[in-house]
Amino acid sequence: MGAGHGHKLHFHGHSALHRAPAHLKVLALLGFMVVVVATPRDAYLAFAAYAVLLAVVIGASRVPPAYLLKRTVVELPFVVFAVLLPFVATGPQTEVLGVSVSQHGLEAGVALLIKGTLGVLASLTLAATTEPQDLLLGLERLRVPQQLVQIMAFMVRYLDVVTGEMQRMKVARESRGFSARNPRHWPVLARSAGALFIRSYERGERVHLAMLSRGYTGRMPR
Repeated sequence: MGAGHGHKLHFHGHSALHRAPAHLKVLALLGFMVVVVATPRDAYLAFAAYAVLLAVVIGASRVPPAYLLKRTVVELPFVVFAVLLPFVATGPQTEVLGVSVSQHGLEAGVALLIKGTLGVLASLTLAATTEPQDLLLGLERLRVPQQLVQIMAFMVRYLDVVTGEMQRMKVARESRGFSARNPRHWPVLARSAGALFIRSYERGERVHLAMLSRGYTGRMPR
C-alpha cells in the first residue's frame, strides 16, 4: 500500500510547468478561479481572454488537449444544470431555436457553463502537471492544516484500493447473474454501496490502529 496511487490524472512530462513548484501552481490556480468567478457573466470578451490564456498554459505544459478533454466528463452534472436553467428560471422570456426560455436563466446558464469549463480545465491542467505527492507538499508549504493534508494524502493512496474493491464486488454480482437493468435493482446497488462504505471504514480503523502502534503522533514522517 506504499506504492504510488492516484496518478491517473497526471501526465508525465518535462515541461517548465511540470517543473514549477507545486505551491506556486496552486496559488496561480486559486487566483485564476477567483478572477473567473468574479467576472460579470456578460463579460464575454474577458472570458475569451481567459480561454486564450488557459490555452497558452496548456500548450506550454505539452499536455495533449485530448488528454484533458476526455477528463472533462466530471463537469457533466454542471452541464445538465446549465442546460435546464433557462427552462426553470423565471423572468422575461426570449426565443432560442423557436423555444421560449427565460432570458435571465439563459444568461446564467451560459455563464455557469463558461466558468465551470474554465475552472475544470485549469484544475485538470494542475493535476496533469503535478504529482500528487508534490501537490501535498505544496499544500504544506501554504500552511494548510496538517490533518487536512494527511486526509488528502490517504484519499490519494487508497482511491485505487477502494476502486479495486468496488470492481471486485461488481464481478461478484455479475458472476451470480446480477445485472442492473432497471430501478428495481437499485436496492441491491445501494446495499453494495453500504457494504463498500463499511469495509472502507473498517480498513481505515485498522490502518489508524497500525499507525498508532508504530508511534504515530499526528504528523506523518517525510
